[in-house]
Amino acid sequence: MNTKTAISVPPEVFKLSERLAKKWKISRSAVFALGVTKLGEEFDDERITERLNEFYSKEKAEIDPVMARMAALSLPKEEW
Repeated sequence: MNTKTAISVPPEVFKLSERLAKKWKISRSAVFALGVTKLGEEFDDERITERLNEFYSKEKAEIDPVMARMAALSLPKEEW
């Protein structure tokens, strides 16, 4: 079930929503819903980064020396 609401946006944002709706053949409401969804995804990514930074500020992040050596050996040899 959709919730109906009224929002105020600057004229240029409204015009952009109309162009995108026409281009993608979707409603303006769908354009705004996509925009909010994308913004939410970016916010969630920032929160994940914050949580990882918090975790690793308390825990030491180390790479297993054997795995690091194996990874280095798997790289192609290139001349500089």
